[in-house]
Amino acid sequence: MTENTPRIVTCPTCATAVKWTSGNAYRPFCSERCKLIDLGAWADEQHSIPGDSVEEDMLSGQLDNSD
Repeated sequence: MTENTPRIVTCPTCATAVKWTSGNAYRPFCSERCKLIDLGAWADEQHSIPGDSVEEDMLSGQLDNSD
């Protein structure tokens, strides 16, 4: 791949091939629609990052309060 050849990535929402260029305002998505679908999935908690919940730490008193 040369410097002038854009990288092709897959849209995380619909799996369409997308050019990774500065001209694509929605990258890595193919469109605003796919971008908003993904944002909605995060807001609806369909996606998450593995790990302990901060709320669980707050309720258990295990947070470090050394300010």
